[in-house]
Amino acid sequence: MNAPIDVSFFPRAAKPLDSYKPYWARRFGSAPYLPMSRAEMDALGWDSCDVVLVTGDAYVDHPSFGMAVIGRVLEAQGFRVGIIAQPDWQSAEAFRALGRPNLFWAVTAGNMDSMINRYTADRKIRSDDAYTPGAAPHRRPDRAAIVYSQRCREAFREVPIILGGIEGSLRRIAHYDYWSDTVRRSIVADAKCDLLLYGNAERALIEIAHRLARREPVDSITDVRGTAFVMRSAPEGWFEIDSTEVDQPGAVEAHINPYQTTSEQAAGQGAVCSAAEDTAGPTADVQPLRFVPNPALRGKLPPRQQTVIRLPGYEQVRRDPVLYAHANRVLHLETNPGNARALVQAHGEGATARDVWLNPPPIPLTTAEMDYIFDLPYARNPHPRYADARGRHDGETKIPAWEMIRFSVNIMRGCFGGCTFCSITEHEGRIIQSRSEDSIVREVEAMRDQVQGFTGIVSDLGGPTANMYRLGCRSPQIEAACRKPSCVYPGICQNLTTNHDPLIAIYRRVRQLPGVKKVLIGSGLRYDLALRSPAYVKELVQHHVGGYLKIAPEHTEAGPLSKMMKPGIGNYDRFKQLFERFSQQAGKQQFLIPYFIAAHPGTTDEDMLNLALWLKRNGFRADQVQAFYPSPMATATAMYHTGLNPLVGVHRDGRGEQVDTVKGERRRRLHKAFLRYHDPANWPLLREALKRMGRAELIGSGKHHLVPGWQPATDGGYQSARRKNSTAAPAAAASASAARKKRSAQAGPTPGRILTQHTGLPPRPAVGRGAARRGASRPGSPVGRGKRA
Repeated sequence: MNAPIDVSFFPRAAKPLDSYKPYWARRFGSAPYLPMSRAEMDALGWDSCDVVLVTGDAYVDHPSFGMAVIGRVLEAQGFRVGIIAQPDWQSAEAFRALGRPNLFWAVTAGNMDSMINRYTADRKIRSDDAYTPGAAPHRRPDRAAIVYSQRCREAFREVPIILGGIEGSLRRIAHYDYWSDTVRRSIVADAKCDLLLYGNAERALIEIAHRLARREPVDSITDVRGTAFVMRSAPEGWFEIDSTEVDQPGAVEAHINPYQTTSEQAAGQGAVCSAAEDTAGPTADVQPLRFVPNPALRGKLPPRQQTVIRLPGYEQVRRDPVLYAHANRVLHLETNPGNARALVQAHGEGATARDVWLNPPPIPLTTAEMDYIFDLPYARNPHPRYADARGRHDGETKIPAWEMIRFSVNIMRGCFGGCTFCSITEHEGRIIQSRSEDSIVREVEAMRDQVQGFTGIVSDLGGPTANMYRLGCRSPQIEAACRKPSCVYPGICQNLTTNHDPLIAIYRRVRQLPGVKKVLIGSGLRYDLALRSPAYVKELVQHHVGGYLKIAPEHTEAGPLSKMMKPGIGNYDRFKQLFERFSQQAGKQQFLIPYFIAAHPGTTDEDMLNLALWLKRNGFRADQVQAFYPSPMATATAMYHTGLNPLVGVHRDGRGEQVDTVKGERRRRLHKAFLRYHDPANWPLLREALKRMGRAELIGSGKHHLVPGWQPATDGGYQSARRKNSTAAPAAAASASAARKKRSAQAGPTPGRILTQHTGLPPRPAVGRGAARRGASRPGSPVGRGKRA
């Protein structure tokens, strides 16, 4: 299993996380939970905190929650760490609860971007928050990272602010903001933080913490990888590459009039043409061209580690979509830690101009370092502050995000898929960082012995993708030199190892542990990779599927798939054959749940029609679908904003590829309606669209028709097999909404309830007798839904 080509064991040119001399406060030992109040600090014998974490999530001491990981990592280095979770941001008073931090503030919006957390893809406010006790909404502000940073500065102005988390990572340069439909500045400039840590921040944060503990000024810490900061002038010794323009045109010369003589042409240009001058030879002030080597280069190109690329400035990308697409392309080309160069982007003009400087991405963690992080003493539960009257966390005050992952184990980080709509690569990188088998087993055993309510079912052994554990390049040299945005598109790279044997081994080892009844795989499966290992598919299907397996073809048509960088639908068909064959061999009735995205850049109305026809042929009926959500810094978001495809080069002329972007409420509703072609409420819109597209032959009551030509005498509602997924009629919805508001005013939010996107499965008996009968009419009919929440 530990073959030399295993990417998990490549050496990394970075100081190991556990090699730092511990800070003096290590003598206090580990806290049961990071303190959230002065009383907890007193109980630990602390007079102050060295670092105070501020987060938009409720505090769950679990390795799936970023601030818990950061807090425990700093604690293991000897620092006293307190946490302020979901503070009242209306004033700075709540930020003074733990006193003045001795070293710095560590600020994050939480595990999710605060805007995506609060708003749907249609810019409507969500009714719940999965990271809050009882799923209560409105516990964090919009653009929480900026607001929290401002309040920290008000509370203790002289304390450095270190900003991190996914919200900061995705906004490290000027970016398109979907919610305001504008290009916003880098979050470094808006939040006025001292340092931004992007990506997986453990390595950078440990180094910065120890340097600040040695009283090094935060302004002088400019050489740490994975950081961004504001600077007034470029440091000495760096070679700058100007990439602020594309296809810059030269001078345009006037066409020569063929009917003029040479003398007339010269006269028109204010010159004289004479034979005497032609034979006089060169004048004294005319010298031949001489090419002189640039002394700054000293005969060779500068080293990449001393090279910085200047991106188009904020003012340029705000005005010019072409330059925005160009900046996005350059940013994504400079993401491999092995060859990435620093980036710089100007913000402001004239006397107010300043640069946002981005150092290259952080060096990936080794397997030993991943084990070091995940073996820290996490309580694996929410803070006792969130317990209900019984002292439990699974009742009315439960935190849905914790409920979803409390019996799951994260076995790796990173994703080399490179899907353009996804932000995992921008945040975690495309180099897979895997844990060892022993570390994974230790966490499963700790979960079995310590977590209340464990019934023997492990809900997931996975990560960003289910089946990339210990996969990567065949050699460190190839990995360091590669600049491809994806290892699996347009096809699986010949240098990528696709051996799933280590993953099969860990599945088998965990399911044989005492007290473990079943191990399920809940992470999304990369099925084109799984096809390379039929043995893995057999192991997965026969032992680790709980009736339904989710996969994400996202679409069926080549046009949108090429903009997503996803494999063709033929891979899905081949995987489906394996899935059904191995399910039949095991004597199980199991179903694939495919996910699809509507309104993605590059998707035409004809593409959505073809997808709807594919869904009908295959018997899928989607109860809920997800429209494309333009998250900051994603390549697909650049397509949405600019109408250009950064994947194939950015030009001002015909060489640039134009992308059809789905904007406007009506067209987005149409694309979602194609996915829910079976909903009578969508039939009028679909009939109108089919006639406009010249496809009226698809209107009728036959099996080959998409929608009927008649409209049922209903109230406009849609009854789903699962009651909570039903669409109420307008009048009924209004009355139901009024009733809910009245109940909410009387009793508050429904405790512990969250409206999940996991929908469209065949009904469970608990749904109700009538619903069960409706579902029984189509036994086992799986239903897909949109992938992104």
